[in-house]
Amino acid sequence: MSSPLEFPWLSALVLLPLLGAFGIPLLPQSRWARWYALAVGALDLGLMAYIFGWHYDLRDFSLQLAERYAWVPQIGFHWSLAVDGLSFPLVLLSGLITTLAIVAAWNLTHKPRLFFFLLLLMYGAQVGVFLAQDLLLFFLMWEIELVPVYLLIAIWGGPQRQYAATKFILYTAAASIFILVGSLAMAFGSEGFSLEMAELGAKSYPLALQILAYAAFLIAFGVKLPVFPLHTWLPDAHSEASAPISMILAGVLLKMGGYGLIRLNVGILSEAHVYFAPVLAVLGAVNIVYGALAALGQNYLKRRLAYSSIAHMGFVLIGIAAFTELGLNGALLQMISHGLIAAVLFFLTGITYERTHTLALDKLGGLAKQMPKAFALFTAGSLASLALPGMSGFVGELTVFLGLITSDAYAPTFKAGIALLGAVGIILTPIYLLSMLRQVFYGAQDPGLVLEDYLGDLRPREMAVALCLLLPILGIGLYPRLATQTYDVTTVAVAAQLRSALPTEIVQRPLLPVQPAQVAALPPTD
Repeated sequence: MSSPLEFPWLSALVLLPLLGAFGIPLLPQSRWARWYALAVGALDLGLMAYIFGWHYDLRDFSLQLAERYAWVPQIGFHWSLAVDGLSFPLVLLSGLITTLAIVAAWNLTHKPRLFFFLLLLMYGAQVGVFLAQDLLLFFLMWEIELVPVYLLIAIWGGPQRQYAATKFILYTAAASIFILVGSLAMAFGSEGFSLEMAELGAKSYPLALQILAYAAFLIAFGVKLPVFPLHTWLPDAHSEASAPISMILAGVLLKMGGYGLIRLNVGILSEAHVYFAPVLAVLGAVNIVYGALAALGQNYLKRRLAYSSIAHMGFVLIGIAAFTELGLNGALLQMISHGLIAAVLFFLTGITYERTHTLALDKLGGLAKQMPKAFALFTAGSLASLALPGMSGFVGELTVFLGLITSDAYAPTFKAGIALLGAVGIILTPIYLLSMLRQVFYGAQDPGLVLEDYLGDLRPREMAVALCLLLPILGIGLYPRLATQTYDVTTVAVAAQLRSALPTEIVQRPLLPVQPAQVAALPPTD
């Protein structure tokens, strides 16, 4: 592994799509916008692969490739970027899904310049969120991402797009204020004003201040994840957004909420996490059961998948609350897995709508004969979503459950109750997903359904997008280390830090052998 060069690699990852977006208005023809956007997206994704392949050390749990430049020194605002095991896989996930979303929007004809301009702007902001190490920069990138999503839904969405876009921006913009509140509370809450995450994590805060900041971040990230009852914007946004935007919304944007919880709530406010973790576990179980039951009652294909996303994010909450390395591993793996699975399902849903002009389940049926390739890939994605062994969904959910069950931070009855509720959700998931497949692809075709014959089954471009998502799902399911090796050493360090915040009588032993050189020593046992 070669040592990192002095070139600002991470700044290049963020600024390439952000600044590249402003080249689109200069293109002489609108039809060139898609090629330009694809070139920028693919170049950024290739740059990610190069940087993480040659300049990133998987064995090092600390922040790497750090960059820090004074931006507004009068208020302590720095352009500060770095990457570690928490952000590495999510940056790659963001690059892959957004680039594929550009390909998925290939046939767009309405205002293509503006569409791809907003898509690249959102691309850069997403990467910036995962790499930012200054809380004000984190907040800025978070806010930049909101505006493109609002416009992409409001302009290219369905019949109720204005309502869905307005609801999205109201929920997420209002919630993001709490990021600023929590950040300023920590910055002013100790000696020496600082917004650097590393410096804030090294300071000690009064427990009351930690609880205040934790609650503020929980609201902000809970809306994004989303957590019940802050979830109601998501089904409407998915229902009205076009397929490429739904791919990014479910595949990347929801993961920003989970990332924020792990990076800030768990990583910096670990003492407050001791008090909030049981609440997260309960909310996770509620998410799973409520999302599954709500999905079962939906007659609109995208709304069913939207509620399925809410259910699957419940496993992320339980993993975060487990106080074990297995739990954190499972939470990250679930985010990666769900990002890929949700993206392919929403993409194929868009393909179905292009052919049928409806997503009402009672008006579909019998499409397997006309669209056998779409049927096969939709079935594969659904099986991955219901956690079929051999696919990534199974590994993620299993790891979360093992992390919870092996945790010694909770009473056995509490763990049993959470596991039981999670099991109910796991039972309901195949019911609503397999019934969805039956309604869409099996049985007799609705006489009123008119297929676009000239479109036919999946084209090579569409097959390529779906396979680029399904192959990693299968690869991670068969060999989970493809994903877990990117963050293993980091979750060991975070789990050890969490256990050091637990009361001494709970800490019986380290969960895994932990090297003193890697993490702070655990508190002594009785």
